[in-house]
Amino acid sequence: MTPNLTYIVVVGVLFAAGVTLLLERSLTRVLMGVILLGNGANLLLLTGGRAGGPPIVGTTEQAEMSDPLPQAMVLTAIVITLGMTAFLLALSYRSWHLNGHDEVQDDVEDRRIMDLADRDEGPGTDDADQPDSDDQPDGDGRPDPDGRRPSAAPAAAAAGERGRGA
Repeated sequence: MTPNLTYIVVVGVLFAAGVTLLLERSLTRVLMGVILLGNGANLLLLTGGRAGGPPIVGTTEQAEMSDPLPQAMVLTAIVITLGMTAFLLALSYRSWHLNGHDEVQDDVEDRRIMDLADRDEGPGTDDADQPDSDDQPDGDGRPDPDGRRPSAAPAAAAAGERGRGA
């Protein structure tokens, strides 16, 4: 069975609208995006099945039976979408009850990291010309951003100098 072009266009529109709504800050719009994505996934799964009679042995010839797998996958997708909808409704209600709105706020730590990145990568800076100071071992035993673990020698030397100077 070849899928109908109308179904393909509707699936594309549902997915596009769902992703667009998921990127919003309002939990109500995120909820609508999840619902649209779930409906788009259900329609996509149904277009993959073969039309025919009920898949019950003895009532329909095997060549005329419909494929039961897409139907089972759609039922599973409906349950998953229902669970996500219930969770997002509870989250949205709780946010509305506590804050008076359902918008997701910025995380303070994320905002700080974005500000540091903006200052570090401002206009006129070129990382290729300057050595990266994060690649040098700090002496605190933590791995550098590239995954290397610095040697314990700088930390031991610093501890020894503090012991002698006191």
